[in-house]
Parts: sequence; structure tokens; C-alpha cells
Amino acid sequence: MRLRVVDLETTGGDRTAEIIEVGIVDVVPDGEGWKALPPVTRLFRPRGEISVHAMAVHHLTPDDFSPDDPHCDEYALREMFAEPADVMVAHSVGFERGFIADTAHGGLPWLCTVRSAKAVWPQAPGHSNQVLRYWRQLKLDPALANPAHRAGPDAWVTAHLLIDLLKEATVEQMIQWTREPRRLDKIPFGKHRGSRWAEAPADYLRWMAGQTDMDADVVAAARQELERRTAGSTGALANVTDAG
Repeated sequence: MRLRVVDLETTGGDRTAEIIEVGIVDVVPDGEGWKALPPVTRLFRPRGEISVHAMAVHHLTPDDFSPDDPHCDEYALREMFAEPADVMVAHSVGFERGFIADTAHGGLPWLCTVRSAKAVWPQAPGHSNQVLRYWRQLKLDPALANPAHRAGPDAWVTAHLLIDLLKEATVEQMIQWTREPRRLDKIPFGKHRGSRWAEAPADYLRWMAGQTDMDADVVAAARQELERRTAGSTGALANVTDAG
């Protein structure tokens, strides 16, 4: 089995941004355990501007690209993913999956190391790549693991977090955790931000449940709360009918 860890750096934070760096680290069986293969990275010249906020994170500027660097498109990604793999892995797959079409990697399942880490290590002080790296005391070669927020080093760190997670959970378990909606105890944004779902007005929940461009986990949480209320109302009505 080959688990393909991928990390992207982009020109900005929304889905209109361009990919400007891709890092790949494949994780493969090694005796009784797993090992990370050497990282593969590539720069892609942007067609548009790199936002200042993005530059402040990954420190890639226009000066880092040459006229010979290609632009990133699905064909370029297919070339990078040409070696067959079985699973795509990312630290918070929502970001990478939003930029990488299924057709670029053959529709492989995704495994999220953030969700897996939250399931395996709920007591961790945080679940970002770098927090987990130091909390788990991973002994990584600085030449490969640094600097943070570059595609190759971030993929290297994620690959070793994945190897650590594989001591506690199976690939299949982690894929399942990735597919399940993440648990949201409180509403994460909007006028009811910070409120528990049970406290939100029904019309607000119905509005959220009907959105098609909202975070899928938020939509799932709103629908779950509406279903809970419906089930509760049905149960209460049944009790009244039985009593009559």
C-alpha cells in the first residue's frame, strides 16, 4: 500500500487562488511498520498575484519563480501523481481536496491527519502540524522538516505524523473518520456564533441546512439538530396520544 501525503502552497486562501508549490511524500510499508520516501516538490509559476497574507505564511514571492516554471493545472498534477498510490493524505484535507480534482489522482480516497489526530489524541494541546510535531517529539531531520509552511517540509512532517498515527489506528479507520462529519459543539460563525446548536432558532438552522456553498460539516450539524428536534416532537406527540 502506498499512502501519498500531499501539501500545497497557494496564492491565497480561497478557491480562486492558484497552486504555486506542491510537496509529495509517499509512505510505504517497511517490515512491521512504515517509512517515508524522499519528498518531491515543485514550484508552479502563478498567472496572477500572490496575496500579501499568503506570502507572509509561506514566504514565496514573485522572485522565487522563473519564466521556465510551468503554471499548475490538472495535467501538471497528474504528472506529479503518475506513480500509482492507494490513498491521498493531507493535514486537513478540505484545503488540498478543494484544489486537487479527483480526476488528477484517479479518485483515490482521502485520509485527514487532523481528524485522525483528534480521534487518537484528543488530549493534545493542539492539532496543527507543528504543534503535533513537537508534542509527539518527532525526531526529524531539520533539512527536510524546515521551514514550516513550505510544501515539501510540511508534507514531510505530515508523513511522520501519519506513521505515528498508524501505530494507533488502521488506514481504514482513518479514512472512515475523514468521511464522517466532524463534531461541532457550537455554531462556528454568524450571529449565533458560540451558541450551542440546541439554542439556535429553527429558521436559522433550516437556512444553514439548505446552503450548498457552506462548510459541509456545518450543514451536517444543522441538519442533525433539526432531525433531533423533529424526533423529539414526534416522541412527545406519541406520548400525548398514548396518554389520551
